[in-house]
Amino acid sequence: MTGTGWAALAAAALLAFAMQARGDEPKSPGGVKAMPVAVAPGAVPDATVPPRDPSRGSVTTLPLPRYVSLKTNEGNARRGPGLTHRIDWVFTRAGMPLRITAEFEHWRRVEDAEGVGGWVHYSLLSGVRTGLVMLDMAEFRTLPDPDAPVAFQAEVGVIGRILRCDPGWCRMSVDGQRGWVQSGALWGVGTDEVIE
Repeated sequence: MTGTGWAALAAAALLAFAMQARGDEPKSPGGVKAMPVAVAPGAVPDATVPPRDPSRGSVTTLPLPRYVSLKTNEGNARRGPGLTHRIDWVFTRAGMPLRITAEFEHWRRVEDAEGVGGWVHYSLLSGVRTGLVMLDMAEFRTLPDPDAPVAFQAEVGVIGRILRCDPGWCRMSVDGQRGWVQSGALWGVGTDEVIE
C-alpha cells in the first residue's frame, strides 16, 4: 500500500471514530449501520470462513457429545482446563465410560453416568468403548434377540468392553464372558448407536 493509501485509510478510521464519539454511526449508502473492520495491511478479508459447528469438538472435530473410557485407575477432574484449577472429583475405575461434552487444547470436559465430572487431560482417556450396566441383573444373551438364551447376567455397576453395537443391542465382554445386551440397560452408548 502506498503512503497515500495509508493516509486515506487512517483518515477514514479517524472519521469513523469521530462520528462514533459524537453519537453518529457510520452508515452505508442504503442506510444500514456500517461496522468498521480491522484488516492487516495487505490482507484481504475472508468472508468464506464457516462458523464452527457446535456439535463437533473445537480441537479434534469429533462429534460432541461422545463416549470414551478412563485409561487409568485414577483421573483428576478439575474445575477448569488446566493444572492450576482445583480438583473437584477423582475417577477411580479404569475402563469407566465417560461422556466428553467439550474440548479445550489438551483438556476434555467429561461426565460420568451420574453427571459428575470436570476437565480431564486427554492422556487419561481412551477411545476403547465400555458400557456401565444400569439395570439390576441385566441379561446378556447369545444373540441380539429378546428370546435368545441367556448367556449370563450382570449386576448394576458392572463395566464391560463394548465389542459391537447394532440398533438396540450391544455385544460386550464382561470378565471373559461375551453376550448381547439391550443398549437401554447400559450407560456409555446411544440407544440406536452402531459400533462395528
